[in-house]
Amino acid sequence: MRVYLAVYALGLHRYSTYRVATIAGIFTNAVFGAINAAVMLALFSVRPEINGYDAGDAVTQVFVGQALIGMVAIMGPPLELGERVRSGAVATDMLRPVSMMGWWLADDMGRATFNLVFRGVPTFAVGLVLFDLVVPSEPGRWAIALVSFVLAALVSFALRYLYELAGFWLMDSTGIWAVAGLLGPVAAGMLIPLPLFPPAVADVLRVLPWASIAQIPAEVFLGKESLPGGSPLGGLALQAAWAAALLALGARVTSHATRKVVVQGG
Repeated sequence: MRVYLAVYALGLHRYSTYRVATIAGIFTNAVFGAINAAVMLALFSVRPEINGYDAGDAVTQVFVGQALIGMVAIMGPPLELGERVRSGAVATDMLRPVSMMGWWLADDMGRATFNLVFRGVPTFAVGLVLFDLVVPSEPGRWAIALVSFVLAALVSFALRYLYELAGFWLMDSTGIWAVAGLLGPVAAGMLIPLPLFPPAVADVLRVLPWASIAQIPAEVFLGKESLPGGSPLGGLALQAAWAAALLALGARVTSHATRKVVVQGG
């Protein structure tokens, strides 16, 4: 456990050195959030309510998504594991006396923590200044939302880790990332809240793992009854189930993948 805590701390410290990139990320997320929020306000000025969402809900979800986008890295950057698989440097990772997936998970959680606190919180604060966002009034719901954000990071890591593991067979996971980078944010509700989709489509997307990265955390934050079981706890249960299933799959695929390490060129 001490090894993983040390890796987590190193990941946190490593990303804290990119101060200019962090400031640029806050600016970019705030600008895109403001643009998307303006589009949502224009839409809801025509239809005040869509599938249980009003303008305040939609604009709040926009900024929750922008606050989480750096933390969950749904649009990248990918884990460095993919490049290490391509170059063969992953052989060094396999020599460590700890779980390879656990090592990368600890490192990524350090990155995610930094991005949530130092990029996500300021981005959401900009939204609070510019728009009338819907925020929880009870401390307990803030705590539940934080748990949901942590679960979102775990689901996101598990998916990105699986993308990278494909490199053991494909030699290069760039193609998978190109597809995932396009479809993932849409399926997650990061770009457009899922309630704005036709109900049949939204219901399917909501139970897929990508929704646990953005849509479910946003609905937990808003306290929506559209969550599984009609409560935030139902949303947490869905996220936890996906996190457990995907991490278990990651561990199993790792076991198979590390039996076949091919270094390009030799």
